[in-house]
Amino acid sequence: MVCIACRHPTSDMWLCKSCNLPYERAWVVGERDGVLQRLIGLYKFQHAREAHKILGDLLLGVLPDLPPETIIIPMPTVSGHIRERGYDHMLLIARYMARRRGLKLERLLYRATDTKQRQASAKQRTVQAMQAFAVRGDIAPDIPYLLVDDVITTGATIKYATKALRDAGAKHVWVAVIARQSLK
Repeated sequence: MVCIACRHPTSDMWLCKSCNLPYERAWVVGERDGVLQRLIGLYKFQHAREAHKILGDLLLGVLPDLPPETIIIPMPTVSGHIRERGYDHMLLIARYMARRRGLKLERLLYRATDTKQRQASAKQRTVQAMQAFAVRGDIAPDIPYLLVDDVITTGATIKYATKALRDAGAKHVWVAVIARQSLK
């Protein structure tokens, strides 16, 4: 197993001891290649809406039992992508996971900007992500929040979405990601 952020070897929850990340735990299904890459591509770009159940089951398969008070938060999707697809891909997956586990889902994060990270450099992604997220609603400080996303590339999106939750008062933020990929 390698660290979700720096890719150094680790045996502890996809996180190494040297990375200073705002989230405490992380789970990843696998690398974005082969069948996983094809499935994500079909779901996001070919309108294979029902794939949310398969992707949700893959994420549920890597997650341990979570405390019953855990709140699942979908990574907010850029509004232009929702219009293109006809659905919010992360909301569907997060809602499916919440139903299957009997957990609460809340859309506490929203996109404060409409920047798209696809084909952006690592530096551009970081700058965009720093300004991209805001919190709406109340944060209960002592319960765990599980932030669900499809792909982690540089880690900037998850880092700054988590930071927004932490700045709003969340003490325990965990992340679950379908796939990890390298920036090409």
